[in-house]
Amino acid sequence: MSFQDKSLKCTDCGTGFTFTSGEQEFFATKGLTNEPKRCPGCRKAKKLQNGSSSYGHHSYSSN
Repeated sequence: MSFQDKSLKCTDCGTGFTFTSGEQEFFATKGLTNEPKRCPGCRKAKKLQNGSSSYGHHSYSSN
């Protein structure tokens, strides 16, 4: 399958961003079928915002 760069619009900030052919190929190899909805900056901010409440991450305090 041949991939080509696509221009997408971020649902959070409205900025246009490119979903590169390399990113599309990576998504395909991981079995991901949906295109990203957020630009890289908003994706990173969302990850940081949700980082403390992510599944599988536990914070243990040693008293």
